[in-house]
Amino acid sequence: MYYALSILVAIIAAFESVRLLFILILLVLFLIYKRLHFAHIIGVFITCFVFYYYVSDEVRKLEMPLPLPENLTWTHEYKFSGNKLRGFMEDSQGRKIYVVYTFTSENEIEQYKHISLAGEQFIVSGELVEPNRQAHQYAFNMKKYLKSKGAIGTLEISKWSYVGTKKSIAQKINQQRFKLKMHIEQAFPESLIGEAQALLIGLQEQVDDEMTRAYQKLGITHLFAISGLHVAIVTLIFFQGLIRLRIRREFATLILLVILPIYGILAGGAPSVWRAVTVVELLLISRLKWRLSVDDALSITFILFVFIEPWSIFQIGFQLSYLATASLIYSGKILQRFSSWLVQSFFITFVCQLLVYPLLLFHFYEISISSFFVNILFVPLFSFVILPINILLLVASFAPRLLSNLLFTLYEPIRELLTNIINFLQSLPYQMWNPGKPTVVLMIVAYLSIFIIFYMLENESKLIKTILLLCIPLVILHFSGKLFSDLKITFINVGQGDCILVELPRRKAVYMIDTGGLLRFDQDAWKVNNRPYEVGRQVVVPYLKGKGITKIDKLIITHADADHVEGAEEVLEEIRIGEIHISPNSYHKDVMKDLLAEAKNQKVPVKEQMASNSWKIDEISFSYLWPVETNYEGNNDSLVLLITSGAFRGLFTGDLEKEGEEVMLRLYPYLKDIQLLKAGHHGSKTSSSEEFVSNLKPNLTIFSAGENNRYGHPHNEVVERFQKLNLNILTTGEVGTIEVSVKDNQMDISYPK
Repeated sequence: MYYALSILVAIIAAFESVRLLFILILLVLFLIYKRLHFAHIIGVFITCFVFYYYVSDEVRKLEMPLPLPENLTWTHEYKFSGNKLRGFMEDSQGRKIYVVYTFTSENEIEQYKHISLAGEQFIVSGELVEPNRQAHQYAFNMKKYLKSKGAIGTLEISKWSYVGTKKSIAQKINQQRFKLKMHIEQAFPESLIGEAQALLIGLQEQVDDEMTRAYQKLGITHLFAISGLHVAIVTLIFFQGLIRLRIRREFATLILLVILPIYGILAGGAPSVWRAVTVVELLLISRLKWRLSVDDALSITFILFVFIEPWSIFQIGFQLSYLATASLIYSGKILQRFSSWLVQSFFITFVCQLLVYPLLLFHFYEISISSFFVNILFVPLFSFVILPINILLLVASFAPRLLSNLLFTLYEPIRELLTNIINFLQSLPYQMWNPGKPTVVLMIVAYLSIFIIFYMLENESKLIKTILLLCIPLVILHFSGKLFSDLKITFINVGQGDCILVELPRRKAVYMIDTGGLLRFDQDAWKVNNRPYEVGRQVVVPYLKGKGITKIDKLIITHADADHVEGAEEVLEEIRIGEIHISPNSYHKDVMKDLLAEAKNQKVPVKEQMASNSWKIDEISFSYLWPVETNYEGNNDSLVLLITSGAFRGLFTGDLEKEGEEVMLRLYPYLKDIQLLKAGHHGSKTSSSEEFVSNLKPNLTIFSAGENNRYGHPHNEVVERFQKLNLNILTTGEVGTIEVSVKDNQMDISYPK
């Protein structure tokens, strides 16, 4: 284990900074304290530096340029997204490249969908491009994803030509995996395809998004990822089958040693799969020759894994898999105290969740509370009932149709009942604890408390002390993101659209102005992605959860345009909303239908607002200045909100255009010297008129516009108006998400670039 830890330090230092090698000193001091043999201490020290130089060399290889055109080979990691093919290819040196290819016709895409691409070689031309800017610090980070895969970059393919197939054992197994995938899609009922592919071959493409979210809320997503328990059950089934065929145990063990790696490739080769396969392999070998402890087997698999793919330590699945397994191994003494299987099942879940909860919060910003109890039922149900049934159904699907149809007819209603139960359980409120993303310091505090808790449990300390020690970091984590005394206004980078988050001091209230969205254009069915990009779910919700925001008191939809409202339904599905404000009569527009239907379903009040409506919390006032009539016609009927706090005044104008601005100036002659302005209509030349800008003279103006957007927002004429008056401007598409903190009448502005 200590060698594995020293190698972990070496890899992190090689990727991040050589200064992190100083962590090795702490490890060596701990080994001296543990009175480890001097030879082992020297061995740990040498191993760390050998691995550091080895991994540093691997990192340098990734930084070498890719000559184009180049002969690239497909891996098994790829997927079809509408008219695009995305995935990983390898060059002649074995380096991975993330590639994107756009199909030119429906016939071409159908041709590639019906073959296994793993091992297929192409001469490829194209351009290496920079990954898209991260929308905010809590959004998906393409650069980090490529780093975790050991990929040298992103290649947009302009032209390719097939040159042949790179034959290998892995390629042949992946070909069989593809055939199994196609067989399941053809032989299984549609409702069972996603489950069968996930449990049997590790493919989750067909698992419904709504069901995936249901599993996340219940904390049982791991049951649909092939893991150690799955591998153990498959091993048991094969081993007992061989014994029943009167094969000697030694020979059965040798057969398993061959079968398990094949199964690892068939199952998709995820870190959790290879970790489980290699641990079982080592334990089987040790039975034949010498005895090996489980923790040593786990450490050896770690060393082997990172020797082959050192960047895998940055993969979330890798981190969770090894931490969860380690928690079970090193809590054996604690678990053995309980004779009741029910209590033992609870503590198995408890120790796993205890060790991984800071990591889960760091990556996903929330954890499922119900998982502590739900897993007691669902782990044995999926492992010993659902998985064996799917194996049986797969075998039966190769038999005459009469038998397989009978089994499908019996199983499908049972599985539908289970789905209904899962949907009911996930619909229960307050299942997720969402304190937000913890800082590195809070992560250290959390893990220190966890190690002390394990020590106390092992030494049978008083339960009340253990619970108290557990609660202290939980309370700190929960409230740490709310202890601020300034007014925070954040312009979330949602691309070509508006989304503004307003947080009052100590988060007494949270408001959101618009939710972003996409303007979707009609296109051929074969070009449409079956899992379309959703701004609300993939950009706005992660930002809210990353900050630990679980409720929005007022959701303000300035007007009924897709780039302001389309993401609202997705936000409403994930975040509690107190009430929704809309412009008068805008609810008639088609784009509002989904939001209003979801609001009705959740019994969230929807209120039409107009000029003169206002409210106040402490010293902060909120007033609607526009519209002044109830006839909704479009942009010029946007809700315009003025926020006042002391000498600070912020004006948020939606998509208000020149005509509306002129009337507002006549109605509100005092509207001058604004500190913060959200420019109308993303900086279109039909907004931000010269008279309006020169009257307001905002200290800072924000344009919410997408990077390189097709409309050319903000328009050059508009930008020049502000520049002539020496007024500061920022655009979300250029600098990313912008946070403005207001305290003592001063603005503090921060953004990534």
